[in-house]
Amino acid sequence: MEKNDLPKMSGRKETVWSPIPVIRSYVIIMKKRTVWKSLLPAVAVILGIAFPLNGQAANPFADVPAGHWAYESIAKLAAAGVVEGYGDDTFHGNRLMTRYEMAQIVAKALAKGANVDRLSAEFAEELEGLGVRVTSLEKKADNVQVTGEVYYYYASSNHAITESGKKYENELRTRLYVTGTVNDNWKYVGRLENRQHFNDNVGNEKTEFNVAKLEGRLGGLKVTAGADDDEFGEGCIYDGEHDAVKVTYGDKVYVSGAYGKLTEINEDSYAPAEGEKFAKRFWNAEVGTKTDGFVNGKFGYLNTKLDTDGKTGYNGKDDLGIWYAGLGFNLTDDLGLSALYLKGSRDKIAGGQQIDDDGLALTLSYKGAEEAKPGSWGLTANYYRQGKSTYLLHTIDGYTDFKSGFKGWSVGGELTVAKNMVVGINYYDTRPMKTEIDGKDSKTRVLWSDFTITF
Repeated sequence: MEKNDLPKMSGRKETVWSPIPVIRSYVIIMKKRTVWKSLLPAVAVILGIAFPLNGQAANPFADVPAGHWAYESIAKLAAAGVVEGYGDDTFHGNRLMTRYEMAQIVAKALAKGANVDRLSAEFAEELEGLGVRVTSLEKKADNVQVTGEVYYYYASSNHAITESGKKYENELRTRLYVTGTVNDNWKYVGRLENRQHFNDNVGNEKTEFNVAKLEGRLGGLKVTAGADDDEFGEGCIYDGEHDAVKVTYGDKVYVSGAYGKLTEINEDSYAPAEGEKFAKRFWNAEVGTKTDGFVNGKFGYLNTKLDTDGKTGYNGKDDLGIWYAGLGFNLTDDLGLSALYLKGSRDKIAGGQQIDDDGLALTLSYKGAEEAKPGSWGLTANYYRQGKSTYLLHTIDGYTDFKSGFKGWSVGGELTVAKNMVVGINYYDTRPMKTEIDGKDSKTRVLWSDFTITF
């Protein structure tokens, strides 16, 4: 059970030395301030080096003497019309300069053909406001990005929650993401994952390349193709790795579809049939809204063709279909409420035992920890009542591997203790939908704590 993916932070790498990173480092340090002091002459030097202008140019500014260290660069930029100074023929190189003014200078340099990739990437937001297209330059400067996540958790329970029969579990998971730009519309994303289990002393470590996908657009369609790690039905149906092609059309009102294989359920010990041949292919269709309004909704269907163990688990049936409909309410800026109703196509499991075929999931959330904002925090509370045919691989870290389905609740919180460092703790209380199938002493409590570092 892992299902705790967090947002990835972008990173940059310098491959060769150039004067641009020197200015860029200064820019990063001062980025949150509204003005920069005495930066204009240094900017002129950097642009002067990058600017493709030959020959000597006369300096039109009275306050830049011939012996000044930035004299030649300022003269070149003035001759090209990149910097204009003031109406009284002065440059005012020591005055305070805003990011917007800096963006104007970079924009003019770009228009003249200057090679200022790093500066254009740094000022992408401001340049976009000026109508300057810098996408290709940004991708040239940062064609391949490597980001990562280190995640540790410790879980304890009143019942055995591991294959070896232990009541505790802890693991360290490290993920490295490689994102490569193909062109303006497409990118490649790969993920290398290492998992170290500390439940025993046999060195249960596993390293695999488990995400490899292309993401991009074909006209108005957003397309993802390849091995991915994502959720369906807000994770209340499936949350894990799969090989698929996924297509989405629209933004605030959208239509999406997916087709492929649910790979993780065939290797996860907590699959409903506890086998390695549970599901074959699947398909999913969904329509919904994503707006900043008070309420959003979705309606969808997921169907999977069952393999040998899946057929056994559902009394010989060869497929399982799950309908779902959900609403999300933005009660306040910090408070949200969501509800998801599910309906499965099977009401019997192995041996012909009757099970519930519907489900309900409720979530109440307050604020939320943001890894970039130390001190930010959030709280969540959940209620679940799901028959066995309404979920395949559930998103929660509580115990859900009951034969008849599960019901229960959870509460939790998270806190950003330092930039890109988040701690969380959750308590899960789950029990089977039918004790006559799973047994009376099967109620399971799990206390889950975790620590996540992103970079």
